[in-house]
Amino acid sequence: MRVFITGMGGELGTAVAQLVEDDPSFEAVAGADLFPPRRRLDRAEFHRIDPRNRERMSAVIRAFAPTALLHLGVYEPYSRSSPRAAVARTAAGTAVALEAALAGGRLDRVVVRSGIEVYGRRRGAPLHPDEEVPPAPTSAFGHTMLHVEQVSREAGRRAGAAVTVLRFAPIVGPHVPSPLGRLLRLPAVPFSPLADPAFSVVHQHDVAAAFVAAMRQPFQGPLNVVGPGAVTASQAARLGGRAPVPVVGSGWQVARALARLAGAPVPDHVQELLVRGRTADASRVTEVLGIRMLHHTPDVVRQLYAWEPIDYLRSTAA
Repeated sequence: MRVFITGMGGELGTAVAQLVEDDPSFEAVAGADLFPPRRRLDRAEFHRIDPRNRERMSAVIRAFAPTALLHLGVYEPYSRSSPRAAVARTAAGTAVALEAALAGGRLDRVVVRSGIEVYGRRRGAPLHPDEEVPPAPTSAFGHTMLHVEQVSREAGRRAGAAVTVLRFAPIVGPHVPSPLGRLLRLPAVPFSPLADPAFSVVHQHDVAAAFVAAMRQPFQGPLNVVGPGAVTASQAARLGGRAPVPVVGSGWQVARALARLAGAPVPDHVQELLVRGRTADASRVTEVLGIRMLHHTPDVVRQLYAWEPIDYLRSTAA
């Protein structure tokens, strides 16, 4: 199996690459991203490419001729890119990666990163949607990921390849660039006192394990990947010794402005999570892939707060 990983340079992509290259049954592994890998890779071949550079990205993937494409190149707004750049990089990278992998002529499986944001949080929507609930996104990031799913399914149909869509809960944790994670680490965390709805998250190690399991056992369709349990925003704040601050109505505009000034911009899908909650039924992934999430949501949140900030050394020279 020849595995190509988009988004290899991020925390998640690097973790997936390490799992793949440690398994000698995989013939070769390569990948590309805007940023270099976070850790040393011994066998994987990395190419530093902006996904919007269609010509170079296409040439690299075509030359590699993958049999498996792991598409982690889905950029969350205010994660590693501005909202506009995140949409552009995701759209361009998805299209070129799939077209180039198809052109290689050997593709037989695709695993795609998506998220439970695709279900949306309209009034009356199921609180714990399973994979049978039709996607109906109500945020920009949700629409972006639904587009990735649609493009991937069409490419898989043309190639006759199985396309597994992994719909993750928000991915937070130490070293993971996440707008939700940054917001929760602020000294004061906004929450909705009218409901204080629950949300679930997923640990980056469980994300990496799910990608590799889906590559080994091709499955046609979506699978929810969600950490067991849930917390509310006020509970999360207290777990980290932060001050939960009630916010209602137009006060969210003020809260978002203050968070931006503090270095934690709040995209609409994160505000939606705080106001409406976000969980999903993830029982099918265990049945299909035979894996269980090892990290519960409260534990993932605790790990987020246990991550110490970096203390930069200062020169003592006069």
